[in-house]
Amino acid sequence: MQAGILTTVVLPVSLFIIMFGMGLSLRTPDFTRVFKQPKAAVIGLSAQLIALPIVAFVIAIAFKLPPELAVGLMIISFAPGGATSNMFTNLAKGDVALSISLTAVVSLIAPFTIPLFTLFAMSYFMGSAEAFELPLLKTIIQLLVITVIPVVIGMFVLRKWQKTASKTEPFIKIFSVIFLFLIIAAIVLKNKAQMLGFFVQTGAATLTLNILVLGLGYFLAKFFKLSQPQSVSIGYEVGIQNGTLALIVTGTLIGNNTMMIPAVTYSLLMFVTGFVFGFLLKKIT
Repeated sequence: MQAGILTTVVLPVSLFIIMFGMGLSLRTPDFTRVFKQPKAAVIGLSAQLIALPIVAFVIAIAFKLPPELAVGLMIISFAPGGATSNMFTNLAKGDVALSISLTAVVSLIAPFTIPLFTLFAMSYFMGSAEAFELPLLKTIIQLLVITVIPVVIGMFVLRKWQKTASKTEPFIKIFSVIFLFLIIAAIVLKNKAQMLGFFVQTGAATLTLNILVLGLGYFLAKFFKLSQPQSVSIGYEVGIQNGTLALIVTGTLIGNNTMMIPAVTYSLLMFVTGFVFGFLLKKIT
């Protein structure tokens, strides 16, 4: 699978812009809100940071994925939610404030958890974490630069120039969704001869992961008697991951194009499952 300039330049720059856009909509209360809704926050964070990777791990083994594809699937589960999960939460009449708060908190944690969890996945599935170099400190710094720093800059702009931020943020939010489609389309076109093979290799596994964790997040929240809007929010936060970030970790930071395949198929499928999940929620409520 060839990627070239897409992974080395386009993806990192675009994710920086997307995270800046996220910062334009964030205020300090979005981070402190988790302390005001501790039950929902703990369930949401636990499901996303613990349950989601466990489900991905079981699926990778159950589907007997080749080592590099298994690691790629795991990296999807390590990524936080993003603008897409917030969008689906809004469309499905979920708790958008909770969705934004969970996305914000996990996005701050992710630069530290992704490298650690990825090293474990590479060590387990590939036999050696050194098979593809992933320097821990360097990776953490790189992720901080392209995820956390733009969020901080965006929050600063919102604080100083609120009108400008309010006008700019919706356009960047739209850009984030359109861009993911475009980058996936570019990768598909570049590798159109192999795309059927990619779906054969990882389509069933990524679809299973997506469906299971959407349901897991929702029904786990229901089990603990959270409100319907909160349950919808947690369902999407656990079930819809930041495909752009997963592509950057696999293609840019690790430099393994094979590991990108699960992120490509997942990013295509999650829009379908996301809309279907929202449709089903409206039917049962």
